[in-house]
Amino acid sequence: MFWQLFYTYFKIGTFTLGGGYAMLPLIQREVVDRKGWIDEEEFLNMIALAQAAPGLIAVNSAIFIGWRIGGWKGVCGAVLGAVLPSFVIILAIAMVFTEWKELPAVEAAFKGIRPAVVALIAAPLFKMAKSAIGKPDSDSSQKGRNALPLLISLAAALLIWLGGVNPVWVILATIVFTLSALWLNEKITR
Repeated sequence: MFWQLFYTYFKIGTFTLGGGYAMLPLIQREVVDRKGWIDEEEFLNMIALAQAAPGLIAVNSAIFIGWRIGGWKGVCGAVLGAVLPSFVIILAIAMVFTEWKELPAVEAAFKGIRPAVVALIAAPLFKMAKSAIGKPDSDSSQKGRNALPLLISLAAALLIWLGGVNPVWVILATIVFTLSALWLNEKITR
């Protein structure tokens, strides 16, 4: 399992530009769709845990998947596979970038990569939103409830992006809101 996890994450790390969030669609394709190591719901939970834990989301997801599949050996293989390509590529770029950064072709290449990175980050966000909303309920009392996670996500994004609110406060407020809503719902249904 060590080498299989290493190879999977090494391949993902080698061919992903834009960091951890851009890796999410590739991780999902490999570990959910192709390998079947976890299902879609576990993947969404893994993303939530990986985002909440300190550190890089790619490394956190490698730890989660590695532990789930192969214990400590799996963690070592997945983390090494996720980190090694970035380390080698950044080391190589650092060695030559200072000499080449002023070249018009290099500047154009970096400007051309930006839209692709935005798309790589936006794709899993839309997929996660679709999964969070779920299927519409036929029960008329449940109408609109599936939209609540999307509305909370949009409000959080707007607070951070346009309002300049620190993401830590948004996360804490979301936790308090969700726990309060669950508590209130439990009181009402009794």
